[in-house]
Amino acid sequence: MADPFAWDESLLRRYATRGSRYTSYPTTLAFREDFGEVDYQAALARSNASGRPLSVYVHIPFCRNICFYCASNKVPARATRLAEPYLSRLDREMVLIRQRLDTSREVQQLHWGGGTPTFLSLDQMSDLIDRLDARFGLSDSRDRDYAIEIDPREADVLTLRHLQALGFNRLSLGVQELDHRVLKAVNRVQPRALTEALIDEADRLGFRSLNLDLIVGLPLQTRDSFAATLEQVIAMAPARLSVYHYAHLPKRFAPQRRIRREELPSPEEKLAILRTAVTMLTEAGYVHIGMDQFARPDDSLAVAQRQGSLQRNFQGYTSHADSDLVGLGVSALSRVDDVYTQNHTRLAAYETALDASCLPVSAGLRLTFDDHVRRHAIERLLCDMALDLDALGERFGIDAPRYLADALSRLEVLEQDGLVGWRGNRLEATPMGRLLIGHLAMAFDAYRPSEPDPTDTNPL
Repeated sequence: MADPFAWDESLLRRYATRGSRYTSYPTTLAFREDFGEVDYQAALARSNASGRPLSVYVHIPFCRNICFYCASNKVPARATRLAEPYLSRLDREMVLIRQRLDTSREVQQLHWGGGTPTFLSLDQMSDLIDRLDARFGLSDSRDRDYAIEIDPREADVLTLRHLQALGFNRLSLGVQELDHRVLKAVNRVQPRALTEALIDEADRLGFRSLNLDLIVGLPLQTRDSFAATLEQVIAMAPARLSVYHYAHLPKRFAPQRRIRREELPSPEEKLAILRTAVTMLTEAGYVHIGMDQFARPDDSLAVAQRQGSLQRNFQGYTSHADSDLVGLGVSALSRVDDVYTQNHTRLAAYETALDASCLPVSAGLRLTFDDHVRRHAIERLLCDMALDLDALGERFGIDAPRYLADALSRLEVLEQDGLVGWRGNRLEATPMGRLLIGHLAMAFDAYRPSEPDPTDTNPL
């Protein structure tokens, strides 16, 4: 395999410290607990004047089987009837939000995440869609972006046909790995045939885009085993691939205590796995969009990146992020007007708030002018792999080099290491810098903690 980059392993090891994926700036670490329901209600009301389209995220926390690597907010459950009280509370949350929100605005994006959204029965999925349509008015536009995360063990061809009938046009399959030994070690055994059957049916039904999730750093994984997985995945020809980094934090996440540390790949082997992933996917024609995301050149993400319109939100890269994002469900995040909010992360607290007819906000933040400037700088870096300081200065009416002098000073070391260069007042990531784009973004982060949140990481 020919390397697409002049791979510098010593440099990658030096920058192996964890950093944020910046699905928001400021990140959730900066959210304040004294930000509450009244602040969110005011933001919902202010957002109506913008006329921006809406994006709705729904968190379904239930999982029938807990994977040992998982760091998501989930609720173990076996029977789908256990989701009924939760669905009722989701509807109550919608009602409370609708009281402040102009719902004539188009719901351009819809995303169901988890947990395992396909834990729900087909009838429950239909019921939830009906409630969303009744409260917000869902779109039938061809340009809508309606996606759902799928566990191949919890879906079949009938599920996909039902999802298409409900209006979903994008799918994300949690594959993680195809090596049986690795899957067994993380309690996620799923035959390859399940994944292939869903991919074939999704293609036959004409879903607009299919994303496969993979994880690097799982127990018993090697560069050779992951190469074998990638060879099979590439043959499946998904439009998008997300290659996530596993962070082993057993003290924080109980399921991870079932993973044997001695079976995890060494740091050197993990770098070799990453090198294999980048090389094989690039040779197969995938574009490394940035961070953890790869896409085919004709996919909407790659097209948006070439056009300079790619954006980023709590779900990652998107071509439809110029909207107000309303998050529903336990732990859900929202980005409305100039605020971020997060719902209670504990199911009991979420339920208690809604039973008292209160929005279940646990923390949030209203952005300052400085936050807006730095958020834009970080977003353009992550999406364009470059930052035009002249355009930034014109957008915000500032002398950008002077205003961001602290960030530019921090970039000097990265420039010396060959990760970034200048073309006039345009900052551009080098090929190696693209692999470490999160570290370039960190230079602009005014909230940078000495110890970043290790669950919000990816070396790509």
